[in-house]
Amino acid sequence: MLRIDIHLTDDDLAKALRRDVAEGLTAHPKALPPKWFYDERGSELFERITRLPEYYPTRAERAILDRHAPDIARATGADTLVELGAGSGEKTRLLLDALRAAGTLRRYVPVDVSGDFLAGAAAGIADAYPGLAVHAVVADFERHLHLLPAGGRRTVAVLGSTIGNLTPRERAGFLRDVHGTLAGGDTLLLGVDLVKDPRRLVAAYDDAAGVTAEFNRNVLRVVARELDADVDPDAFDHVALWDPGAEWIEMRLRSRRAARVRVGALGLTADFAAGEELRTEISAKFRREGIAAELRAAGFTPAEGWTDPAGDFAVLVAAA
Repeated sequence: MLRIDIHLTDDDLAKALRRDVAEGLTAHPKALPPKWFYDERGSELFERITRLPEYYPTRAERAILDRHAPDIARATGADTLVELGAGSGEKTRLLLDALRAAGTLRRYVPVDVSGDFLAGAAAGIADAYPGLAVHAVVADFERHLHLLPAGGRRTVAVLGSTIGNLTPRERAGFLRDVHGTLAGGDTLLLGVDLVKDPRRLVAAYDDAAGVTAEFNRNVLRVVARELDADVDPDAFDHVALWDPGAEWIEMRLRSRRAARVRVGALGLTADFAAGEELRTEISAKFRREGIAAELRAAGFTPAEGWTDPAGDFAVLVAAA
C-alpha cells in the first residue's frame, strides 16, 4: 500500500533557491544553505563520501543500528516510523525489520524534498514489505511538520546527524516544532555525531581523494545551472575547518581571485574579493550531556541512547 502526499513542488523549490541565493550572496559574510548541494550529481557525490575511509559517521551510525535496532524497537514501541530526510533505505530497513520482529510495525512515513527520489525509494520499501502502509510525504521538514500524518504510536527519526546542519537557535526551534507535533507515547529517534579529535573531524570533511571538495563546489554548479549564474566553481578552493568555540565543522568555498558573479535569473551581481569565503555548511558535533539538555529544553525526556564501539556517534531515543 503506497500513498504519496505532495506539499512541496518544483516551483516551491525554485522559489526557495532564488530566495536563498539572493539573501546569501548579499549577506556579510556570504553563505548558502547546504540543502542545495543535493541535485542528482550532489547526491551521487555524497554517496561516494559515505564510503570514504575518512568519513566515519555513516559507518558508525550503521554499526549502532546493526546492534541496537531491536533495543530501539523496544524503547519506542512504535507502530509507525516517520523518517525526516529519507535516505537510500539501508538504515531504514534495519529499523523496519526490528519493528516488524517486535510485532508492532504498521506504517512507514518517509519525508523528503525530492519527489522523484522519494517515489522510487518508497516504492522499493512497499515492494519489500508487503502489507506495510507506506505514506510518503514530499515536504520540507523544517516547514511542514504540522502536515505529517498523525495517528498510531510514532517514532520520528532524524538520522545522519542532520540536525548538526542547524545553528543552536535553529536547532532549538526545530526540536520544539517536532515536540509540538507529537502525541503522548510518540518518540524522537535522533542520530548525532560526537565531539572528538579535531584532526579526525577535519579529515572527514576534507578527504585525500577530493570528493568532498567536489561536493562542496557542486552548490555553485546548481546555482549556475538553475539561475543562469556565470560563476566558475573551479575558481574556488574547498575549505574545511574546526571551530572549537562553536564545536562545529565549517565548510567554505574560498575565491582564488577577485571575481564578479552575475546571477542572470535574479538580476543580481555579487563581488568576491580574492580570498573571500562563502560558507556552505556547518556540521555541529555534540556531547551527550549537551544534546540531552537541548532535548529537555524542547520538552522531551531523554530515555535511552547507544554509541558505536569507538564512541564516535550516538543514537538517542527521547520521549514526547
